[in-house]
Amino acid sequence: LHLFVFFLSLVDGGRRCAGRVDMLFRGQWLTVCDDYWDIRGAAVVCRELGCGEVLDVLSDGQVWSEELQCRGNESQIHFCSTSSSLKHNCSHDSDVGVVCAESVRLVDGGRRCTGRVEVLHRGQWGTVCDDGWDMRDAAVVCRELRCGEAVDALSDAHFGSGSGLIWMNNVACSGSESTLKNCKSPGWGKHNCDHSKDAGVVCSGMLLYFHNFLIVTLFSHNISGVRLVGGSHCSGRVEVLHRGQWGTVCDDGWDMRDAAVVCRELGCGEAGDALSDAHFGPGSGQIWMVDVDCSGSESTLKKCHSALWGKQACNHSNDAGVFCSDSVRLVDGGSRCAGRVEVLHRGQWGTVCGDYWDMRDAAVVCRELHCGEAVDALSDAHFGPGSGPIWMDNVHCSGSESTLKKCSSLESSKHDCDHSKDAGVICSEKINDYILGVRLVGGSRCSGRVEMLHGETWSTVCDADFDQQDAEVVCRELGCGLPVEVLGAAAFGRGEGQVWSEELQCRGNESQIYFCLTSSSLKHNCTHDSDVSVVCAGK
Repeated sequence: LHLFVFFLSLVDGGRRCAGRVDMLFRGQWLTVCDDYWDIRGAAVVCRELGCGEVLDVLSDGQVWSEELQCRGNESQIHFCSTSSSLKHNCSHDSDVGVVCAESVRLVDGGRRCTGRVEVLHRGQWGTVCDDGWDMRDAAVVCRELRCGEAVDALSDAHFGSGSGLIWMNNVACSGSESTLKNCKSPGWGKHNCDHSKDAGVVCSGMLLYFHNFLIVTLFSHNISGVRLVGGSHCSGRVEVLHRGQWGTVCDDGWDMRDAAVVCRELGCGEAGDALSDAHFGPGSGQIWMVDVDCSGSESTLKKCHSALWGKQACNHSNDAGVFCSDSVRLVDGGSRCAGRVEVLHRGQWGTVCGDYWDMRDAAVVCRELHCGEAVDALSDAHFGPGSGPIWMDNVHCSGSESTLKKCSSLESSKHDCDHSKDAGVICSEKINDYILGVRLVGGSRCSGRVEMLHGETWSTVCDADFDQQDAEVVCRELGCGLPVEVLGAAAFGRGEGQVWSEELQCRGNESQIYFCLTSSSLKHNCTHDSDVSVVCAGK
């Protein structure tokens, strides 16, 4: 083995897999002279960076002073031989560059390791259908891109709809493949899919790959990603990845600046709320971070100041949570739940045209923002004209969609609108009239006494007002599978405080307890002796 450590990079090429070849040698970045370079060396660079085959070798600090003598089949530039005989006196006018045929990329996620999955086949980029798309598939993409661990596997064009071909469908990776194209699928271009189902991935972050096994291990085991659990991709309990293990964040000092960093890191728009007291249910295992103190401008949560990892006097009843605006926000209306409608697309906020804007569309926005019912659907720039792109026009929601981006609309390039017609919404803002969260207490994360958050108060539920359909929603919201048993008579112990005074009327297919109807007709005068509990199949 060589007695030095390289870090290899392609610079100033406009993308990860094209640019000037730079190598780190003994703490100093060096370029490579084109006199010492050929297609075999370029092949090793492309292979090492996970960028596929060589498309082109481009010719014409310090310059690397030795000749690289790659055979072309090496897995890393580290394994190429070098010649110390200096044959040429090169300047930076002779710096070499490489263009590789990168085979997978993540698009419109705001950073290199997050976005819509696109693959290169026959010289053309295309998307991947989300049929069967799961965390094993996402793990392969993150590994191929040197982006650390897979945090989430997303569907339904979460990062916007792509265009052109859909190359892959029903992808079935074992999780150990080196590239996505090595996973099983019906064949290139064989699908019955459209771009509303484009697959996406969130990875934990870029893995700095050094040519020394011990250094690789140390770096990979200390990469920390972030995810939100118990709500959706953009709302939930904050969990961070450290030393290969997911753990929670204590809510001591947790505020909107900290939440803003989490939402930015996940590509989820702006922070809508910083939540405490295990709003999305208590986590389990390690509590990695406490006394988090972000300025709000950090690119990742791990860059914020906090106490030492895992050093805290906290418990899971104080787990921190976040609600992000995801892909829609209301602006210039005086509150978070009223204003001009703006949507996030391709990393940029833009407006919605007021043509055909109605109460069904407004209802979807209010639901997505957890802002209660739609009170009014406004047009003609009622809250003032916006600026930048107009992303959506002729929006047509049925009213039952979970997000505005799932409603049909004209493509952004085909509208005939201007900002004088920007759409607006007023929501009821009665957030405290809704059940904002649910947790299971006294057993495990997936079994225990049912407690619901209403306003800022946790309440137990009477066993006479709770049935199998309600249990299905509770287990689904907590990511715990199907309900196994509904137990009455305080089976997991008597709770404290209030007993929920209304009857839950869930249909059973709701994604969160928030969306269930309630009846204000009090049928029972329950005490904590009648607290209901649920056992879910998950662990």
